[in-house]
Amino acid sequence: MHRVAARQALVGAGANLGDRAATLRAATERLRGLPGITHVESSALYETEPIGGVDQPPFLNLVLGVETTLAPEQLLQQLLALEQQFGRVRTVRWGPRTLDLDLLAYEGETRTTTALTLPHPRMFERAFVLVPLQELLARSRFERPAWAELRQSIAAAQPVGGVTLRGATLPSNE
Repeated sequence: MHRVAARQALVGAGANLGDRAATLRAATERLRGLPGITHVESSALYETEPIGGVDQPPFLNLVLGVETTLAPEQLLQQLLALEQQFGRVRTVRWGPRTLDLDLLAYEGETRTTTALTLPHPRMFERAFVLVPLQELLARSRFERPAWAELRQSIAAAQPVGGVTLRGATLPSNE
């Protein structure tokens, strides 16, 4: 497995089927236990209306700050495997899901491949990403120079959709 020096990555997480909060908490705990993950910190939980026009229940969303020695593609594969462990089925684009995990950004990386685009191409359009992301990036652990451009892009963004604070921050693994 290709490893890199520990870097920070930002992961969007959401769920709108089943016990949404319990799923997000359990997925966060499983992420903490993966090889190559050295720290996971969470924003608060936010309730958001779904996008894409599919009739479905509201989402709970959060953003996770992850410190990892996994390369971006390896981290993405781990996230996709976690989605499957929680019953994610990809049938309808922007449809309901038990768990959605998106690799939003990876410290020092900008790339576009068939499997991965960094930063995530639609993150600046979505309030359900930007509100918890802004909260997380305000913490001292995430005040690295690599995130300066991301902060500027967030400040300039005009996302759509409303968000409502629904829960306390999940505990970090410190």
